[in-house]
Amino acid sequence: MKLRALKYHKGEQTKLSNLKKGQKAKVVFLNTEDKALRRRLLDMGITEGVQIKIKKIAPLGDPIDIEVRGYELCLRKFDMSMIDVEVISWELH
Repeated sequence: MKLRALKYHKGEQTKLSNLKKGQKAKVVFLNTEDKALRRRLLDMGITEGVQIKIKKIAPLGDPIDIEVRGYELCLRKFDMSMIDVEVISWELH
């Protein structure tokens, strides 16, 4: 029996690490007390209100390539789990 991939639909809130390839989301909150991690995410342009698209996922699921502010970067799944987002687009590619 094959399990279906969990999909988050437009308007739902979740963690960035839960999204699938091709989904887009808007950052709602950086949910971390680690000041160094928060500063690093902010320096990379991941701020509240910015749109993020999941571009590629490594074969073992970590790291994940995202597009933010017109450029691509890779983040660890752990770091992405600290980012609360609202799904904008649920089309999977």
